[in-house]
Amino acid sequence: MFSAEAVPYAKVGGLADVVGALPKALEKLGARLTLVLPAHEVIPYDKYDVRPCESIPGLDIEMGNGRVHAEILQTHIPGTSVDVFFIGGRHYFDRDGIYDDPATKEGYLDNMERFTFFMKAGVALLGKLGQPFDIIHCHDSQTALIPGLIRIVHGADPFFAKTGTLFTIHNLAYQGLYPKEALFWAGIDYRHFYPASPFEFWGQVNFMKAGIEFSDKINTVSKTYAAEIQSIPELGCGLEGILQGRKTDLSGIVNGIDYEEWDPGTDPRIPAHFSSRDLSGKAACKDDLLKYFGLARSRKRIPLIGIVSRLADQKGFDLISEAIEELAALNLQMVVLGTGQQKYHELFQNIAARYPLKMGLKLGFDNALAHRIEAGCDMFLMPSKYEPCGLNQLYSLRYGTVPIVRATGGLADTVINFDEHDGSGTGFSFIPYSAREMMACIQRALSLYSEAERWQKLVIRTMSQNWSWASSAQQYLNLYEELRRSKQIK
Repeated sequence: MFSAEAVPYAKVGGLADVVGALPKALEKLGARLTLVLPAHEVIPYDKYDVRPCESIPGLDIEMGNGRVHAEILQTHIPGTSVDVFFIGGRHYFDRDGIYDDPATKEGYLDNMERFTFFMKAGVALLGKLGQPFDIIHCHDSQTALIPGLIRIVHGADPFFAKTGTLFTIHNLAYQGLYPKEALFWAGIDYRHFYPASPFEFWGQVNFMKAGIEFSDKINTVSKTYAAEIQSIPELGCGLEGILQGRKTDLSGIVNGIDYEEWDPGTDPRIPAHFSSRDLSGKAACKDDLLKYFGLARSRKRIPLIGIVSRLADQKGFDLISEAIEELAALNLQMVVLGTGQQKYHELFQNIAARYPLKMGLKLGFDNALAHRIEAGCDMFLMPSKYEPCGLNQLYSLRYGTVPIVRATGGLADTVINFDEHDGSGTGFSFIPYSAREMMACIQRALSLYSEAERWQKLVIRTMSQNWSWASSAQQYLNLYEELRRSKQIK
């Protein structure tokens, strides 16, 4: 399994949570896993006992007209026997950021070269590990050239003859678009670059497109998103035709969450524990959260809505911006944790200054606080424009924090809209992407919240859902097995 990030080592977004948890779940089902990551400077090497690999001290990788040395480090995912190898290249990975330069908040100018080096070194590493792998599983654009490298550069190598490739799309919008010269760095002849070739996209090399074209199987992180990226041009991002052409090889497997990490009954990051059988600790968590943000604590029943998110248009913050005055006027309180576009920083800073007893804000990333928000809030707002899967709604369900979402992608697959007539459902959702629809959905949630007994039944039902990795990991294992059998037949 190849990825640019994974918890507990390095994290920017949900990709890291998935790649950190899925190998553990797969191992419990009997799979043998090896994870390969870049050796980012931010990784706490001592904490996780990461050491130089004694059997493979290093590799020299052709990059352009020269060679770059790749250091190989090794450890195991804590509590498992899953091998983790890190590809070190001081020129490429000894930096403060993973994708973006913290100084400029823009992607590093040499990201193409950095991740091409990672992919080439990773493929070379597999050859040094001795035994061929049944499956190579690549995650997102930073690993997407690997199936093409195996097909074109290593096509005659018997080591890879029976190896199946799976490419997982976590977010199709981030495709890895680079000049034609990217193929030179990858060691792929320019004859493979021509209009409509697997690498070419409007005159550029598209890593994501190559991953889709060259992989034996493709999946994405929810069934609804798999359908959306084939049928909705805005979500297909120019690749909807390519995906339609491979629809028989494309599937959707919704993400799970790590129930050892996210469990209100044992979570060490929250001030009080609780469960669906005893919700008293949740009230203590809410009180703690209000105190942390300096919000008013009242004897009246006032709902607290949480947001933990990247503050960006994709996440629906344009809707929140449009409705912010109406939202602030409602009988509710809100806490926001995140960082992103400056216009949304200013929006929430302004509203928090005007309503200091109703609106709490922390700009940045704070994992411990994210747990406290999930535990202490009554509702969680995710009005995303699109959402391949989403994890926070799953955390919310686990912690009895009723999600309010737009029914798109994984949000549509995991949150069942509350039915006023029969009381079924696990949250509140809306479909048309508009501030009016979002506010109507929030009003429905507030209305039910005013009925304490019915609300408690909904909270207990949300906590009774099972979104652990067990089911999703089994689906991945089935996909691996299907791939393995097809390669053996060939």
